[in-house]
Parts: sequence; structure tokens; C-alpha cells
Amino acid sequence: MTGTLTDLGGEPEAEPAPGRRRGWRRRRTALAGAAVLVVAAVAVAGALGFGGGGHESPKVPPRAGSVVAVKRTTLAERVTVDGQLGYGTEVPLPLKATGTVTWLPQQGATVGRGGTLLRVDDRPVVLMYGALPTYRDLGLPGAGGGRTDGERSKASDGTSSGTPTDGPAAADAPAPPSASGSGGSGRQGGELTGMDVLQFERNLAALGYTGFTVDERFTAATAQAVERWQKSLGLPQTGTVGIGDVIYASGRVRIGHADVRLGDAAGENTLTCTDTSRKVMVNASAADAGWARRGAGVRITLPSGTSVQGTVVSVGKQASAPEGGGGGGTADAGASVPVTISVKDQKALGSSEGGPVTVGYVGREARNVLSVPVSALVALAEGGYGLETEDGRFVAVKTGLFADGDVEVSGTAVREGMKVRIPE
Repeated sequence: MTGTLTDLGGEPEAEPAPGRRRGWRRRRTALAGAAVLVVAAVAVAGALGFGGGGHESPKVPPRAGSVVAVKRTTLAERVTVDGQLGYGTEVPLPLKATGTVTWLPQQGATVGRGGTLLRVDDRPVVLMYGALPTYRDLGLPGAGGGRTDGERSKASDGTSSGTPTDGPAAADAPAPPSASGSGGSGRQGGELTGMDVLQFERNLAALGYTGFTVDERFTAATAQAVERWQKSLGLPQTGTVGIGDVIYASGRVRIGHADVRLGDAAGENTLTCTDTSRKVMVNASAADAGWARRGAGVRITLPSGTSVQGTVVSVGKQASAPEGGGGGGTADAGASVPVTISVKDQKALGSSEGGPVTVGYVGREARNVLSVPVSALVALAEGGYGLETEDGRFVAVKTGLFADGDVEVSGTAVREGMKVRIPE
């Protein structure tokens, strides 16, 4: 650097003796450098608003940009995970019929109460609604597929040998308790009784076959209704419901895939089904699955960009190890649990049968906090973040939760309604 200290605002100094010129020049250079540093430090302190003496720092020309107010609000961290729209996991139909498969429905077809699920030995296997699986034939004592037309006629008249008359008065009489106690099954007074009888009679009545009392007793009047039902299906009118004639489900079902072809023997895994309502399946990270609670609301975004509301209906209790993992349990990184999400507004899903979707849920929340747009934050020279006020001053802030483009801020100099600048 050339020049004298006059350039820095000092008095001229006499020229030293020739032998001392080298040291004098080094000292002059050092002093000039120190002065420049002092000037720079003062300029930085003034720009950041940290002037001494407790007085307000000199204002500097504000930078260009828009001005926003610090607001008080609740911030919610929204997290998204990948999901799959579909009809859920396919489960095998609990088929009890034995024989040869002679007809199968199309995949994706829906079947309701009284509908045919498949045919075995050219006999329809019919869907009914209920939770109790079939485990025995339902019929009158001594009756069965071998009853003659005369026997069926006597049963229809209510005068079959060994069977109590079951006329209109008897049909309206209160049902006696089951022989094996409430909810049990057995025979009482020669009649078949049990919850499975009640379940079947409810379905029979719902299909329009009446003339009997819906209770736990399989009477001659019940057998008459069964015969009318069998006639509508093109079956022999035996009045007895075979163990393989019906399958129970909670409601309408959607046909999945068949594990057999026509002509194969019927078995337990012959045909699968699902619910008829579309839902979303998520393999949630076991480490971050706290959001997945029954009844929790989520937002589902479809590939079209449309969003619909969903509700968590089930969460797997056992985590699966990641593919190629070491099987170390739920603590393994990458382990996941299956989460099923229902969608009440099925029409909002459009015509899509399935595909990838995004599931959004609320993670952390910060209630009643001060916030500004993230773009208002300014990195300070001494570290951390600050805000530039409308008049060009800077105030240091502490940041908290970031959510939806906003950030939680706090500090002694920050207050609600304060105007801060968003630099361009």
C-alpha cells in the first residue's frame, strides 16, 4: 500500500533515517490495515443493527422486496407417503362344496346377497351375508336330499310324520331358547336350532322368502321357504341347505382371481374375493408409523391431482422386514407395517380401479406461535438467522417448525404484526 497516514486521517510523520526506513514502512502498512478492519467492522455492526451504547443503530437503505407482517398461527408439518389404490387384499372364499368346478365368474364382477359365486357339479354356490361360517347341513330331522316328492308335500302341509305342525299360529309364537344355551346349536323337540339357523333365516327372509318366524329354529315352515328358494335356483326341492350350498361374507364381494380352471376339483383356494369399495394400502415405515391410528384422517392425492379425504381403518400389528433385510424385527431400518385407508366418497375417486397415490398426514404441530414466510429469513454474518425490518434494520430470531412455506420464529425483538421485508 502506498501513501501516508494522512490518507487515513492522521498527521504527516517525519521521514526516518535511511537505516530505519524498512521497519517504518512495515509499521505503516500494519497500521493502515488495522484501520481498514476497524472501518469494516463498524460498517458491519451498523448494517446488522448491533450498535453499542444501547442506542438504535443507524438505518441503512432497505433492500428491494415485498413487506409482510409477522403473524400468530398454528403450524402443522404435513408429511406424505406413497400408497396404492385398489380393492385391498384378496382373500380365498371359504368354499365347502366338493366336486368339479363347472362355472366361474369374471374377475372384477360383483356379487350380492343371493347371487351365484360359482358352480360346482353344476350346482350354484350362493352368497349370503353373515359372520358365522357354514359347518353343517340345515334341515328337518331325517330330511335331506333323498326326500321324495310325497315327503316334501307332507312337510309343506306341516303334517310330516315326527314333525310338529308349524302353521301360522306356531310361526308367530316366540322362539324357545336353544337346547345348548344362548348362541348354541343343537336340536330341541326334534328341530334343528342354533345361531347358524338364525343367520340363514335372516338371509332367506331378506331375499323375499317368508312364511316362517326368523329365529333359531329350523321348522317345517322354514323348509317350505327353502324349497321355494331352491326351485328359483333350479335345484332339487329338498328343503335342506347343504354345507356347501352357501358362503357367508360381511356384504357384497368383488371377485378376484381363480386358482383353478373349469373341470378342476373345487378346493379351499378355488376363488378369491375382496370388498367392493376401493381403498388405499400403505406400507408405512415402522419407525414413523405413529400417524397410522384407527380413525385418523388423511388426505389422498390422486394422479390427476384431485384430493379426497380418507380414514385409517386398520393397521398391521406385525412389521415386515425390508426385502433382503436380516430379519432383525421391527427395529430394522426399512421395516414396514401395512395400513389400510378407506375412502367414503367413492365417486370422488373417479373411474380408476387402482394405481399409485400420495397420502398426506399431519406430523408435528406448533400452536399459537409467531411465523413468517421462509423466504423472509436472512442469514446473519455472525451465524443464525434474522429478519429485516421495514426500515432496514436487522433483528436476530430463533427458528422452530417449518411447515407449508412458513417458519416459526421467536426472539425478544419479534412481535406479532411487525412488518418484515422479503428480499428479492
